Amino acid sequence: MLSQGVTTLARERPYNNLLRRLSPADYALISPYMSEDEAVPNDLLYSPGDDVQVVHFPCGPALTSYLVPNEDGRDVETILVGREGAVGGIVSEGFLPAYTRIVVKFGGPFARLPLSRLAAAKLQSKTLRNVFARYADCMLAQMFQSTACNAIHSIEQRTAKWIVAAMDRTDGEPIVPLTHEQLATLLGVGRSYVSRVVQTFRAEGILDTRRGAFMVRDFDALKRRSCLCNEAVKTHFEEVLRGVYPTEQAAAS
Repeated sequence: MLSQGVTTLARERPYNNLLRRLSPADYALISPYMSEDEAVPNDLLYSPGDDVQVVHFPCGPALTSYLVPNEDGRDVETILVGREGAVGGIVSEGFLPAYTRIVVKFGGPFARLPLSRLAAAKLQSKTLRNVFARYADCMLAQMFQSTACNAIHSIEQRTAKWIVAAMDRTDGEPIVPLTHEQLATLLGVGRSYVSRVVQTFRAEGILDTRRGAFMVRDFDALKRRSCLCNEAVKTHFEEVLRGVYPTEQAAAS
């Protein structure tokens, strides 16, 4: 679980693009109630059926994933959420149970906000409601794209897509802290399928493996092997919430 050393956030906004998208007046409505925790990989934020009482904003390189449990005991990953967004109670009004597992994929700082405080702020500000409604639309688009991707694209394309998506959220860092097993969960396939794809990418000089991580050696080649689903999601984010989806330009600003 998240560490217990909770501290009040400093004046400077957390490195979360959705929070930085808010106007000063809207941010002032929620900032007094926000706190910050460090999380580590595999920290569990919500399980199916849990009461959603806290909104978690991944900051910097922190990354979360939505996992849908299945009857065979496997969890299938649906989408990744990094500093472009938040998890827990974004769409709903009031306390509702979580539908999926939400876990920390990459560790790092998280800003946290009681859902009751977000709900109260939404009632006070139409513009704040609008930002979160727009983000909910972007998240839904991401889910739609993920469903289509799983149906029509090859394991190779999807492997490249997930690694590129992870790099987008870590400012292009070439070392991606994913194991073969975690990547297989992301793709909803057996570990042996992932291993074969990784061996192919290694032979082509696209990436290499380290203990518990992948090192990308040729990012351009990796993008060429990826499907275009990441780009479709980025385009929608830019149309609906410009500057929120992680890019090199957004990071520089």
